[in-house]
Amino acid sequence: MSIGIRNGTIVTPSDRYRADIMIEGEKIAAIGSGVADRVDSVIDAEDMLVLPGGIDGHTHFGGGSQEAPMTGYETSAAAVLGGTTCVVDFAPQQPELGLLASALKHRREAEGVSAVDFGLHSVVMYPQASIFDELGALVDAGISSIKLFMAYKGTPLYSTDDVILRMLRKSGELGILTMIHAENADMIADFQRQLLSEGKTEPRYHAVSRPPFAEAEATYRAIMLAKAARAPIFIVHVSCKEAMEIVRDAGMSGDPVFGETCPHYLTLGVENLARPGFEGAKYVCSPPLRECAHHDSLWSALQKRWLQTVGSDHCGIRFAGQKDLGRQDFTKIPNGCPGVENRLAVLYTYGVSTGKLSLERMVDVFAATPARLYGLYPRKGGLLPGGDADIVVFDPRFRGRISNSDSLQGLDYTPYEGMAQIGRAEKVLLRGRLCVDGGKYIGAAGQGKFIHRVPFGAAYEGRRRSA
Repeated sequence: MSIGIRNGTIVTPSDRYRADIMIEGEKIAAIGSGVADRVDSVIDAEDMLVLPGGIDGHTHFGGGSQEAPMTGYETSAAAVLGGTTCVVDFAPQQPELGLLASALKHRREAEGVSAVDFGLHSVVMYPQASIFDELGALVDAGISSIKLFMAYKGTPLYSTDDVILRMLRKSGELGILTMIHAENADMIADFQRQLLSEGKTEPRYHAVSRPPFAEAEATYRAIMLAKAARAPIFIVHVSCKEAMEIVRDAGMSGDPVFGETCPHYLTLGVENLARPGFEGAKYVCSPPLRECAHHDSLWSALQKRWLQTVGSDHCGIRFAGQKDLGRQDFTKIPNGCPGVENRLAVLYTYGVSTGKLSLERMVDVFAATPARLYGLYPRKGGLLPGGDADIVVFDPRFRGRISNSDSLQGLDYTPYEGMAQIGRAEKVLLRGRLCVDGGKYIGAAGQGKFIHRVPFGAAYEGRRRSA
C-alpha cells in the first residue's frame, strides 16, 4: 500500500519546509511537491509538523532486581504513543553468561512482543576476562555499543577503572561506542553510610548522598580514561552543570566525547524528593534530580550542541510494592523513573515553546543525532527517500496535561503528573504502518523489529589516523 502525507511542514535538524511525502511499503519513496498525488490513502497534515520518528537511546525494558523487576516490552507501545519509533535498550549481562549470550537472550524476550523497533546496548555486569574477546561477535550481531557503571559499588553493576580502561581500548579498536554512568562510587558509599548512621533515611537524602561533584569527578575521570585509550566515549544522563561543562570542554577540544541528558533533569527539581508521605520515592533516580538552577544550563548545552542527545532513561518500576522497599532506608529504593512516553512532549513544551530549544535542534536531539551515534542512520532518524517510513505528524495546537491515567507505561505513577503539555504526536507511522491516530495507540503488539546497528567508528577512525 502507498500512503501520502500532504500539506505538512517537514522539520529537519537544519530546516523546515512545506512538502509532501510518499510512502511505499515500509519505506519513504519520495519527498517533494505533488509526490503524493497517486497513492492509495492520504494523511492530511495541514497545520501540523512532520517529524522523523524519535530514537530513544536510553531505555530499560526488563532488568532491575529480583525484588523490583522492571516492566518489559509488553509496555513498549508507550514509546510509539510518544513519537518514538525506535529504542536502543540495555541488555544487562546475566549471571554465568557472557555479553553476547545475554544480549541474544534479551533479543529473544523482545521479539514478538515489542511494539517499537529496537536495538540493544550490551551492559557489563560480570567483567570476567572472556568478555573482552566477545566484542567482535557483538558487532557482528548488530550491537555496536556497550555500557559500564562507575557507580553502585558492591553490586554487579560496578566496574573498576582498570576494567573500564581495558574495555575502552578494545571497543575503540572495533568502533564500539562505550557508554559510561559516571558517579564516584566511593564518595557515594561513604555519604550513604554517614547519613544512615545519623538516622537520615528519607528519600530526600538520596540526592544528598550523590552531590554534583561526585558526578563531575567521575565524568572527568571517565573522559581521561578514554583519552588514555584513544577511544570515543558517551557520558549518559548528565544531570548537572558541573558534569556538563566537563563534557563540553572535552568535546570543544576535539576529543570524541559525547553526552546525553534526560527530560527529568531538564524539568524536575530535587524538591520532589522531599514530598510528604514517601511520595519522594517516585523521583529516586541516579544521578539524582538537582536544584532547578541546573535546568537552564542543560537546556543551553543542548541548544549549543555541548550535549548531543536526550534519552528518557525509562525504568518501569512501580511505586507500590517496589519503590516502597526503601521506606526505612533510602538506599534500598529501586533507582529509576518512567518517561519513554513523555520525551517529545517535554522537549516541545518546556524547550521549544519556551524558546530554550529551536524546533530544528529538538529534531536533532530527539531523532537525528542519536541515530547517527548509535549506528542507525540513515535508515532511522531522518526523513529521507529509502529510509524507514518512521514519521510523526505532530499537532502543535494541542493543549493538555500529562496524566498517568491515560499512559501506556503500565505503572502506577508518572513523575510528570499534572504538568502542562503543549503539542502531541497526533499520528505516528512505524515503517509505514499507522500506529497512532488522533493521539491514540492503534498498533499491534509484536510489530517491532530488531534493528542491526553498524559500528560507530568510521568517522572516528579517520580522525584518529590523522591525529
